[in-house]
Amino acid sequence: MAPDAARLLAEHRLPGLLVLDGRGEPKAILPASQLVKTLVPSYVIDDPGLAAVIDEQHADRLCERLAGRRVGDCLHRTTPPPPIAAPDDTALEVAALMARVRSPLVAVAEKTREGTHLIGVITASHLLQELLGSMSTPGAGTGP
Repeated sequence: MAPDAARLLAEHRLPGLLVLDGRGEPKAILPASQLVKTLVPSYVIDDPGLAAVIDEQHADRLCERLAGRRVGDCLHRTTPPPPIAAPDDTALEVAALMARVRSPLVAVAEKTREGTHLIGVITASHLLQELLGSMSTPGAGTGP
């Protein structure tokens, strides 16, 4: 349910969630920003000046808009499928994929004749952490 997704995003400070279909295969990415957009009334999105006249008491009730909604209800109709990396892809290959599709996360999965089997997810922040960690390794980033 959408409220559970919002809690998960907030508690773990995730950039988004990987949404799976009924078979457990990667279907879409729900960016945290899209879930936030679901909370904001369309008339405020259309006229941002209205946000200044809504008091905090009413703003605090925005999350009530998620009640009874499913995660799929929060996805945009034209949400593309998530980027999928192979288990043996290098950090650079994952980074290039993430950059090419401008995604905050990449699914890691094996594709077989039976379908796509999810192994895990790589977030942009974890990928950066790994790449930055390699910079601090003695000899890393130095020439021949």
